[in-house]
Amino acid sequence: MTNYIDGFVLPVPHDQIDTYREVVEKVAKIWKEHGALDYSEYVIDDSKLEGTRSFNDAVNTKEDEAVVFGWVVFESREARDLANKRVAADPRMTDLINPLTNTSRPIFDAERMVYGGFRSLVQSPNQSTV
Repeated sequence: MTNYIDGFVLPVPHDQIDTYREVVEKVAKIWKEHGALDYSEYVIDDSKLEGTRSFNDAVNTKEDEAVVFGWVVFESREARDLANKRVAADPRMTDLINPLTNTSRPIFDAERMVYGGFRSLVQSPNQSTV
């Protein structure tokens, strides 16, 4: 089975990571209620690989920021499109997002977020134990 994935990378101030996590835990539940199969976010731990450009470069992190990398898995692009509409209309999202961006120190800067929707190219087969 191939899925459709929305992927994103964004900078979050180090001192806001805990607050960001609390909000994202609620956001993940909302996405799953509206059709996401999985919702995951991770904080960068290692960004150095010689000869490559880092996620830090991609979102132009400042010294006091960390990179968050996340993805949301859907059954198909159609399921993703429907979930996007439902999530955008969910009043809980407005309540969660507004405090993140309307403060003197936002939890993240959406204008520096890198985002894309991805169709499957290669997926390794699931391994079963015998």
